[in-house]
This record gives sequence, structure tokens and C-alpha cells, in this order.
Amino acid sequence: MTRLTTSVRPVAPTRLGPSRGALISVAAVLATVTNAVSFMFPPLLPLMQAQFELDVSASAWIFTAATLGGGAGFVLLPRLADVLNDRTTSLLSGAVLTVGALTPAIGNSYATLLIGAALLGFGSSAQLLPLGFLRRHLPGDAVSTAVSVLIMATGSGTVAGMIGGGLTVKFLSLQSFFFILTATAVATTVALVVVIPSSKPVSTGKIGIPGTAWMLAWLTLILLALTQGLLWGGVAIVLLLAGVVGGVAWVRVERRSTSAVFDVKVLQKPFVKPACFAAAMFGCVDAGFLLLVSYYTQTPTSAGYGLGVDALGTGLLLLPFALMMFVGGKAAERAVAKGRKSAVLIVGAAVCSVGLAWLGFAHQQWWHYLVGAALVGAGSRVGYSGSFAAPQMVVPEHKAGMAAGMVGTTMAIGIAFGAALVSGLLTAATIPGTSVPEEYLYAVGYAITSAFSLMVVLVATLARLRQRRSRPATSTRITPHPPAHGRSRRPLAMAGRGQRV
Repeated sequence: MTRLTTSVRPVAPTRLGPSRGALISVAAVLATVTNAVSFMFPPLLPLMQAQFELDVSASAWIFTAATLGGGAGFVLLPRLADVLNDRTTSLLSGAVLTVGALTPAIGNSYATLLIGAALLGFGSSAQLLPLGFLRRHLPGDAVSTAVSVLIMATGSGTVAGMIGGGLTVKFLSLQSFFFILTATAVATTVALVVVIPSSKPVSTGKIGIPGTAWMLAWLTLILLALTQGLLWGGVAIVLLLAGVVGGVAWVRVERRSTSAVFDVKVLQKPFVKPACFAAAMFGCVDAGFLLLVSYYTQTPTSAGYGLGVDALGTGLLLLPFALMMFVGGKAAERAVAKGRKSAVLIVGAAVCSVGLAWLGFAHQQWWHYLVGAALVGAGSRVGYSGSFAAPQMVVPEHKAGMAAGMVGTTMAIGIAFGAALVSGLLTAATIPGTSVPEEYLYAVGYAITSAFSLMVVLVATLARLRQRRSRPATSTRITPHPPAHGRSRRPLAMAGRGQRV
């Protein structure tokens, strides 16, 4: 008998990539959580002001700290995803979110709240990460579908942030809210690490950490001068001058830096600079709007004005703003793909301006806010979509994170500036014997925020006229930059703050 022996070589198991559904789901969870973090602070600020015995400008600095942290994150996290990988960057952002939520939960003080807000802001900028990892790991039309899901998740995150925070503090406490947020951040981080595949870096180069720190330093000086000018007098002027000088020097150094915060080549591409400017102005609009609504509606009626509602009541009045995050994004992206970038920004800014003008005259009744919030939300949704979509149409895949980070950073700067300006305004005149702002300041505040949206109309119109003069092409349709590896993909867009995806 002859025995036949067959030698079988063990075959290493092939690692299967994540399913399309798993990637889209984890991207939706990330977008929901990070946008909830971005929008949870404004309705809670009056409560924080009362609990820690602060004035308006001090409490608004909690929101500003979160915004400045977000500005740093918008610069660094998308770049880290390009030069490291998506999984490592997701783990980092999740860890920062967790520590940021845990710090005020344990400390329960104004100082720990400021630190936690800055860390939460940094971690919330992970809302831009799906732009990179979906673009890299989902081929073809699946990307367009995924972005639609992300846009919807942005709306749900905005609702969760505005309503969830108010609901929690109403029945539990502010400290309990941060413990719940900590658990949510841990669960989200685990999901990201499990689902997002390990991958090689798609880009090389240095990360501009020193330039980012410098940028935050001079911005902070300017914002301190804006918010504390009336209280600090001459010191505020010195801070303002130091901030301006620091900013000018930063720009000069960044132009020659090999690890600049912003890639100059990307900024020079068609319509990128107007898109960044528009994102900043929409950030100013949203920050000013949210603070004005939060403080007015939670002012006790004994002051002679106000609605006397709590954080949950403010969140409910802002619900139309959040729900409009579901509307208009896809239409704006399609218009940008057809070369109508200026028109998209102009329409978004015009709708915002109408909503803010309405609130300037009608902000005494609860239904006034439902109308105004819907208009401002719709305009912001369209404007952010156009701002984030335009740069993605002209950059290659390995620059996706950089382009998104540039727009996100300017948006964060705008939010910080708008918050500082409005909080400074609300301390300009108070009812004698109280820290409650005079009522007329709210109408002035809405007029100022409306001016920001009109500046978008002006800049977008000028950019459109300049483009027509410099490139009288027979077709205005834009062909997106071909992605790597020869795969056909539709252009991506994410809209911001928060994002809005």
C-alpha cells in the first residue's frame, strides 16, 4: 500500500476591510457626538454663569475656550490623519474628548471648566476626520452616500447638543452631564478604533505645532481685549496691540515656514481664500446668534424683559436651527460642483441676514425665535456646505485633510471672534445694580451679526466678478481633482460647526 502524503502550507488569513455600513455608521456616530459637543455650550452658559457666579464675559469665555481648542484641532487633527493614519488620529482625538469631559466632571469649578472646554473643543474637531477616512476607504458612489449620512448626523448632533445638555441639567446636574459625556466619548473612541482599518500614511512632511500655538496666542490676546476692554481699560489696549503685532509677525513667518499651519499652495487655488473667509463669517454669525438667543431667553422676566426659560427651553427654541442642518447641504454641494460657488455663499449669507434682521426687530416672544432660528440655520447650512465643498474640488486626495482643516480653522476663528464681540457688547451697559445687559444691546447685537453675513455677500460677489474677468471659459463646470489610485470618486464636502458636516 502506498501512502500518499499531502503537505498543506498554512495560509495566513486575509484581513477583510470594514464593511461599508460599519464605516458609515461609525462616521455618523463621530459626527453626532462631536457636533453635540460643539453646540452644547451656548444654552448652558447662563446656568454656568449663575452656578459659578460669573459675569457675561467670563461665562462666554467657556465657549471661547472650546472654540480656540477647536481651532487648534482643525489645524492639527486632519493633518495628523494625513501624515500618520486615520485610526491613530481617531484614538488621539477620542482620548482628548474623554479627558476634556472628565476634567470638569471631577473638578466642578470654573478653572476646570475652562480647561475641559478647551480640550473638548480640540477633540470635537474630529468631526472633520470622516472626510479623510471615508474618502480613502470607500470607493465610487458610496462616498456620496456616506456624506449624505454625515450631513444628517450633523443635524442630529446639533439637536443632541442643544436639547441633551438642557435635559440633563434640568433633571440631574451639570456635573452629572459631564460624567455622561465622558462615557459617551469612551464608547465613541472604542467604536472608531475597532472599525477604522489600519493604513499607511498618505502624506509626508512636518506638522506646524509651533505655528499653531503662536496663532492661538495672538488670537487669545485679541479676544481678551475685545471681551475685557471695558473692565481692563489701558491693559486691554496693550493686549490688543500685542495681538495685532503678533498676528502680523505670524503671517510673515508662516509664509517662509517649511511646516506652515496653512499650505500656501492650497490657499492659492481657485476660490479657496473666499471660501475660508466665508466660513469665518458664518462662524461669527452662528456664535453671535447663539449667545444672543441664550442670554435673552434665559433672562428672568423680573428684569423687565426676557423669557425666563431654562437651558432646556432655550434648546427647544433653537430646535429649528438644528433641524435646518438636515436641509440644503446636498443641493449646495451639487451647485458647487457645477461651478456656482459664489451663488451658494451669497444665498446662504442672504438667508442668514434675513433671519438676523427679523430677530433684530422681533425677539420678545417665543415664536419669534422659531422663525429666526429656522432662517439662520438654513442659511448657515448652505453657507458651510459651500465653504467646505469648494476647496475639496481643487485638491488631491492626500490634501483632503489639509483643505478641510484650513476651512475649519478659519470657521473656529470666526466663532471665537463673534463670541468675544457679542459677549463684550453685552457687558457694555447693564441694568443698574445687576449684571443683566440692557435690552437694547440685543438689537445692536443682531445688527452686528447681520453685517457679518453681508460681508460674505460682498466678498463672494467680488470673487465671482474677478473670476469672470480672469477666466472667460466657455464652461463654468468644475472638474474635481482626480483621486489617487485611479479610482473614480465624487467630490466630497463637509460643512462645519460646528462644522456641520
